[in-house]
Amino acid sequence: MIVAVDVGGTFTDAIAIDENGNIKYYKGLSTPRNPEVGLRKAIEELNVKVDRVIHATTVATNAFLGQLNLELPKTALITTKGFKDIIEIGRQNRPELYDMYFHKPKPLVPRELRFEVNERTLFDGKVLVKLNPLEIDEIAVRLKDVESVAVSFLHSYANPENEDVAKEVLSKHFNYVCISHEVCPEQREYERTSTTVINAMLMPIVSRYLESISKDIPSLYIMSSSGGLVDVDEVKKRPVQIIESGPAAGVVGAQVFSQLLGISNVISFDMGGTTAKAGSIVNNEIEITSEYEVGGKAHHGRLVKGSGYPVRFPFIDLAEVSAGGGTIIWRDEGGALRVGPISAGADPGPIAYMKGGDKPTLTDANLVLGRINEYLLSGNMRLDVEGARSGLEKLGDPIEVSYQAVKLASIEMARAIRLVTVERGLDPTEFTLFAFGGAGPQWAVDVAEELGIKRIIVPPHPGLFSALSLLAVDEKIEARSPFPRDVDSEFRKLEESLRRRMGTVDYFIRYVDARYKGQGWELTVLVKNDYRRDFEERHRAVYGYTLPYPIEVVNARVFAVRKTVKPVLPDPVGGNINKKIRKVYIDDWVSADIYLREKLPKGFRAKGPVIVEEYSSTTLVKDGWELEVGKMGFMEVRKQ
Repeated sequence: MIVAVDVGGTFTDAIAIDENGNIKYYKGLSTPRNPEVGLRKAIEELNVKVDRVIHATTVATNAFLGQLNLELPKTALITTKGFKDIIEIGRQNRPELYDMYFHKPKPLVPRELRFEVNERTLFDGKVLVKLNPLEIDEIAVRLKDVESVAVSFLHSYANPENEDVAKEVLSKHFNYVCISHEVCPEQREYERTSTTVINAMLMPIVSRYLESISKDIPSLYIMSSSGGLVDVDEVKKRPVQIIESGPAAGVVGAQVFSQLLGISNVISFDMGGTTAKAGSIVNNEIEITSEYEVGGKAHHGRLVKGSGYPVRFPFIDLAEVSAGGGTIIWRDEGGALRVGPISAGADPGPIAYMKGGDKPTLTDANLVLGRINEYLLSGNMRLDVEGARSGLEKLGDPIEVSYQAVKLASIEMARAIRLVTVERGLDPTEFTLFAFGGAGPQWAVDVAEELGIKRIIVPPHPGLFSALSLLAVDEKIEARSPFPRDVDSEFRKLEESLRRRMGTVDYFIRYVDARYKGQGWELTVLVKNDYRRDFEERHRAVYGYTLPYPIEVVNARVFAVRKTVKPVLPDPVGGNINKKIRKVYIDDWVSADIYLREKLPKGFRAKGPVIVEEYSSTTLVKDGWELEVGKMGFMEVRKQ
């Protein structure tokens, strides 16, 4: 069987499927400080013969957030003479303009471990000063207790000759050496150097993690941030590509299954225990971006530039907010009710989990409102209703506090969706909301009403959907080339190099990072026909206008894709429908019909207020909405 394991901030999900569509699944609390423990337990609980494991992991992100039980490895940086302070100088933008006490992020490499060498390559690739290998050798001898080394030379993207010499020498002394043109062959010295340093720091952490979990696994693939599977060797070389591993899987799953359902424009809405994430899929194409900041701050779903460490690598374009089941509800000094950004996570978790949590969360609120059952995971996990109510009482009337917290969370999540729609020139009312994650279906109708969306899709096993999505992801690796003189010719060269690396390739996806000549920043554009026309269409959609200027391609980028066998999901046959009735607070106390999803056959319909319960999630359908069970068990919730 093929097994997929998604390690999230609160839960670790595992799902196994065979060629006939038979599914086994498991959901348990994550072990943030030792994620491999939770992964092994998940596989053991499935109790199947494992042929292949596909894994989405937060190990790279958590290393920078301090959630792993380890320190970042001691890393050195070697740069061109005059550039050793580049990661400290950075860009002179202030994330918090009016904060007099703001401090820039601490440089990842201290000054005493930053070294300069006498070498110089010009912008056109001409080597002005060749690197003397003895200079690198002398530095290597001085590096005591250093585990990893990053090398970033000026204009190495145009000609990597000097960096290659440095790597050859350093590899005799260190197991982990990262040179910039192998991980980020792009202009902008600060971003390229930062990406190289982060990659170098992650190499020992990720390598050891993968070695520890792959001992008894015949075949292991990891989910990348760009939406494809990569093998272990590729991840060990460029671990920066798995920083957003987990969130990417759900978006790809939404793309694959919405296409099977005949839906072209979709908003993926993934709400778990820690965060809620939104991404847009336009004409069955996922939006990607080429910049990200590790360890940075987010403001209502928008990354605050300058608050973290930049990484230049393809990422699925996601907006993320601190609104999950474990998000803490509190009051500020003025007495106003607030939701987040702090989360109770998996340890100690919500009060209702009875693991020592003493701060009320959104899960506690939904429990008190009757929106979720006190028995989760098919009765394997009991929630403490009275404990949750007592915790909420410290903030006021528990029902009123819970209801207001739910409304605040809905507004916050709707704001995140606007970032990936309205700010991209897209109208959310023209999209279908694809809701998943353990908490996503609970909030889907509230969020849809905030945005004017009239159609919602809830997939089978929504709380395990990111793990299920891993089974639908294709293998995909990326290559890029800066400032190509002939774009089409460069595409062909990149495709040939990827074919040599990957062997069998089913198809290629082409992108350009392009701008009008004279502009400071570029757009990442999917190339369908002529890149000039595609760029202008994208520019008009984002900014509302085009310019009569020449178009400059900063990077040509190609993804090589090898298809995997997609999971077969059977239509539900249902069973003995045993409807129950429970008092639920929606906008007031109402009597809601309660159904078990496993018992609902294809074609089943019901009008709200309705609650559909299942192993991994709960779906809330308010009055004025109707649900229908469709093919493969996907539930459609429509505004009446």
